[in-house]
Amino acid sequence: MSKVLLLNGSAHRHGCTATALDEMIRVFDTEGIETELIQVGSKGIRGCIACNKCGETGRCVFEDLVNEVAPKFEAADGLVIGSPVYYASPNGNLIAFLDRLFYSTHYSKHMKVGAAVVSCRRGGNTASFDVLNKYFTISSMPVASSTYWNQVHGFSAEDVKKDLEGLQTMRNLARNMSFMIRAIADAKKKYGYPELEKGSFTSFPDGK
Repeated sequence: MSKVLLLNGSAHRHGCTATALDEMIRVFDTEGIETELIQVGSKGIRGCIACNKCGETGRCVFEDLVNEVAPKFEAADGLVIGSPVYYASPNGNLIAFLDRLFYSTHYSKHMKVGAAVVSCRRGGNTASFDVLNKYFTISSMPVASSTYWNQVHGFSAEDVKKDLEGLQTMRNLARNMSFMIRAIADAKKKYGYPELEKGSFTSFPDGK
């Protein structure tokens, strides 16, 4: 069975972001997609210190949630990253977590389907949405879309439940993501994954 990992970047287990992710989980259940929801926003997670020890050991030097989630991410077919908007950007704990998770894991993320979900009261949503999508697009992960930007609005979970278009967007996102996961699995059997070129690393140390 295909599996999607969902990360809740909010400190509130039953808040606005959780409400959006729960709407997706209900659709994944009907689509026959296994899910696991992981609470990230309430954890004490420090940022990357660029020690590069993960290049030697294959895991982050800090033993916390990052190393716990790493093998789950490797086994998953898709990843949903949900975050509230703080000062027009995602939760800082979540960003620290994602930086270390993506940098310290050296397995291929090629063709894992990614989706970013943001919740906000009013503004900062599209800026946060853009930040989260960068993790997918640098990792050769196809990005799932919906019928509007993947966002819900509200100051509380009850507010989000009144955002009918936002919840509709979440349901359509989960359906699209489910389809993409199945389609990619079928295409892999028929054609294999597309070739990934590696080796070129453009840098200009002399300032030229």
